[in-house]
Amino acid sequence: MRRYWIEKKDLFQDQVNFTGDVFHHIFDVCRQEVGSKFEVLTEDSKAFFVEVTQVTKKSAIARILEERMIPPLKEPHVHLVLSISRFPVMDAIMEKAVELGVKSIQPFFSEFSFVRKGEKISENKVERWDKIVRSATQQSGRGDLMKIQAPIPFEKISDLINQKPGSVGLFAYEGPSTLSIKDYITKVKSEHPQGIKDLWIIVGSEGGFSHKEVEEFQKLGLHPVTLGPQVLRVETACMALVSVLKYDFDLMC
Repeated sequence: MRRYWIEKKDLFQDQVNFTGDVFHHIFDVCRQEVGSKFEVLTEDSKAFFVEVTQVTKKSAIARILEERMIPPLKEPHVHLVLSISRFPVMDAIMEKAVELGVKSIQPFFSEFSFVRKGEKISENKVERWDKIVRSATQQSGRGDLMKIQAPIPFEKISDLINQKPGSVGLFAYEGPSTLSIKDYITKVKSEHPQGIKDLWIIVGSEGGFSHKEVEEFQKLGLHPVTLGPQVLRVETACMALVSVLKYDFDLMC
């Protein structure tokens, strides 16, 4: 079934009004018409099954046939802390992270980031990421939009990690003296018998992390974790880590 993301302001009692970019996408690009039926999603985890009753050149109206609640993401919530990589790589990670149920992405600047200053990330790029998130949300049927935080410097990561009970973190590292992902999961579960609420995954850009950054992570109590002897691309590492954690923490259902 086709799904489209809309704003709550487009809902009026028992109908939905479509205008602007949303109208263009649904009726010009996707060729929906009078009589078409599909779902629309809103940010309060609601889905509405609608039937189009009217289409003009610049707007359309659909009546609501059914309403349902979309289950929220299960805990522990997965957060991806990502050193800014090449923009095509960032685009791919944004899309797949939405589909895999990542709660938020926190970009940051590190020694080997593709860009190291905020002004290098244009407003157009932020808008593109927002469109990618919305499109992936529609495709996957999520009930919320994955949050993309404003990029922060490396030094600010300490403000995110291990600040609340039930919050744990790891960083992907190809260097020596690292835990396997299996050993890491066993360790944190034994250390948090009361349960874990937030999982913070830190992944470097194409150049990885410097020795100084690795030392800073370890001072924060973060574990260097490996996925095996093969060196993975940034996007592969992100998706592999998220997938393994989702499976082991029973977040697949």
